[in-house]
Amino acid sequence: MHEKSIVLLNQAVGEEVTALQQYMYFHFHSDDQGYDLLAGLFKQTAIEEMMHVERLAERILFLGGDVDVKASADVKKVTEINEMLKMARSMEEQSSMDYNRWANECSANADSVSKKLFEDLVVDEERHYDQYDNEIDNLDRFGKEYLALQSIERGKARSAGPA
Repeated sequence: MHEKSIVLLNQAVGEEVTALQQYMYFHFHSDDQGYDLLAGLFKQTAIEEMMHVERLAERILFLGGDVDVKASADVKKVTEINEMLKMARSMEEQSSMDYNRWANECSANADSVSKKLFEDLVVDEERHYDQYDNEIDNLDRFGKEYLALQSIERGKARSAGPA
């Protein structure tokens, strides 16, 4: 009865798994470069994407489907901060568009619960988009000084020793 919803939900699972892997990759590299605030943002987004996978999987199972937990794409080896942020913003924008469209498809197939799930995900994806867009704005306005401040704060914290 809800075969189309199961397909869309599984497609979203693949997108979310890809996103969480990409964000963890960004987290590792931004942390390695000393950018604690951005590393934390990437990590928190990855955790939220993992929670999306869980919500999607629960719905798929409720509808009698099987969860296909595999990434829809490989992790891209992007290590430059500005490029990471632009890629993250683009990923979130694409997810918002897809989930809006898929919410409408679920509605057209008389599945209001999956529709609402996709609408709820859009709220999160738009918030993520805004966070990355703000970081890009900060980098554009303040340049490398913005990143340098994050490294300086890390250095201060480490030189202070254990609390």
